[in-house]
Amino acid sequence: MAVPEGPFVLALDQGTTNTKALLVDASTHAIVASGAHRVDISYPAAGWVEQNADDIWNSVLGAVAECLADHQGVPIMAISISNQRESVAIWDAATGAALGPVLGWQDARTSAVCAGLSAHAPQVAKHTGLGLDAMFSAPKMRWLLDNVDSAQPARFGTIDTFLVSRLTGEYLAEAGNASRTMLFDLDSLDWNGELAEIFGVPVGGLAPIARSDAGFGVTRGEGAIPAGIPVVSVMADSHAALYLHSRGRLGEGKATYGTGSSVMVNSPRVGTEATGIATTLAWLVESPSYAKEGNVLASGAALAWAAELLTQGDVAALGALASETTASAVSLVPAFSGLGAPYFDRDAVGVLTGLTGATTGAQIARAAFEAVAHQVADVVEAIENDGVTEIAGLSADGGATASPLLMQLQADLLGKPLRVSDVPEASALGAALLAMHAEGVAEHASSNRYSTRTIAPEMSDERRREARHQWRLAVARSRGQSVSDWKEQG
Repeated sequence: MAVPEGPFVLALDQGTTNTKALLVDASTHAIVASGAHRVDISYPAAGWVEQNADDIWNSVLGAVAECLADHQGVPIMAISISNQRESVAIWDAATGAALGPVLGWQDARTSAVCAGLSAHAPQVAKHTGLGLDAMFSAPKMRWLLDNVDSAQPARFGTIDTFLVSRLTGEYLAEAGNASRTMLFDLDSLDWNGELAEIFGVPVGGLAPIARSDAGFGVTRGEGAIPAGIPVVSVMADSHAALYLHSRGRLGEGKATYGTGSSVMVNSPRVGTEATGIATTLAWLVESPSYAKEGNVLASGAALAWAAELLTQGDVAALGALASETTASAVSLVPAFSGLGAPYFDRDAVGVLTGLTGATTGAQIARAAFEAVAHQVADVVEAIENDGVTEIAGLSADGGATASPLLMQLQADLLGKPLRVSDVPEASALGAALLAMHAEGVAEHASSNRYSTRTIAPEMSDERRREARHQWRLAVARSRGQSVSDWKEQG
């Protein structure tokens, strides 16, 4: 078998639970080699979710070493980065060493701070397109600045800024990632000083904003990462997956199934409505591209939780168990740290409803898969209900798309066909394609370059309405609401 001659893009995908490195042939877009390295997560207190920035960097080095083990010296034209969003790191400006924990995007310790700033929610939404919530980065930045004591000059920022700093020494924030902080102004495409003051974040300490394809310096060389390679493109992971699937076509969207889920649809620039859905900057190149988005806090995390409970942590076995039964009265609402879009209710609690003496493990397993699909359906409905965005097509990517049960449930509960990507590395490839475009490599492939399968809904309209009503009752219980009115609506 002939070895590709390249040139290649080294695509780094730093996710919540692991880091991947892909060697992508720029002439064919084929993945020539890959490597992966796990990233640990800790939960030191209720609602707290932490990682270690040094561990994240070491995971990048480990993934690259595995990826390039048999490809030393190949011509790498560019490095691209896709990364987990909203998580915030703080590090030594001179050495890059971590000075405190990474506050993960799921971390809810600043919920009380956000509640105390609720009067500013309209201002936050107007300028940033985001709801005021602890998931986003600004209150995390303030917490780290208040709680990390360092005698040395410190830098802070989201994971894109940290990785670029370690790779090249540059201190830059990619615009799409910046738009997830509650500090980025969608009109000026820069930091908003008034919001920075509200959250107590020194605007002068924030990294300058850069376009998604601006170029982020050249590598200094460490481990298996060669020196002198330009870091050409940086994208937030969900944004990069959307780029792969849609290239900015209005109405085209995607659902990514990871630890949580992100549903994003390319849309015109409009403000946040009373739907619990955000407007975000998808990417910034020659001109800005925007998207409507809703984030589910626990999707893959819900499956992992149920697998630990029922199948010794084996998610594939959980799927097999769930397939032993059909729909039942059992519903799981995995509000482990509250609910994300479209509710943004941090006081919601996880509930398992509909239990009887005859309830089986298979029914609980199925309820976990249904919970993932229902949460995505909630977001899709909210996006379409804003009166601005109509979803012309929805693609699915991420590890959980390997589950036939989940994908069929998703199509059924949406009541529309679902295009499922057979390429799990959608984020990494999206960022790599942007790098190729920036470097002038002809794109002879569209999003159809990567194989997909279409899942058609099989559930009747009546059964779908029943299932969605049962889910809404369970969510109402999770949120401490009376269900009598909901029952009457059924």
